Amino acid sequence: MAKPRHARLDCAPGCAVEAAISLIDGKWKAIILFHLLGGTLRFNEIRRQVQNCTPRMLTNQLRELEEDGLITRKVYAQVPPKVEYALSPLGHSMTPVLQALKIWGDANLGLFGKPKGQDPHEQAA
Repeated sequence: MAKPRHARLDCAPGCAVEAAISLIDGKWKAIILFHLLGGTLRFNEIRRQVQNCTPRMLTNQLRELEEDGLITRKVYAQVPPKVEYALSPLGHSMTPVLQALKIWGDANLGLFGKPKGQDPHEQAA
């Protein structure tokens, strides 16, 4: 069952953030978009780069990204079928957001997987 999407885009302040996040709120969507920043990829190329995502989940995430206009899907009439995915103009407009997430993630990678209280940014008392 598909989740309800974009249900409350008429809300008060903060709605723009809610709307933007709702477009990339799948576990793998931002990662897929980030990999597509490098150019057009086929399904198996994306799958190799997003290794922990099941093929079914990858297919669902790609469909939602296409429905939301963030990526384009081009199917070639050949055997075996060839399908390519690329960022749409709307998807390309997310480049600064995705790059900022990458920079922040690189700077804070040491925080992930550590027990609370071991934040390297906290100063010793």
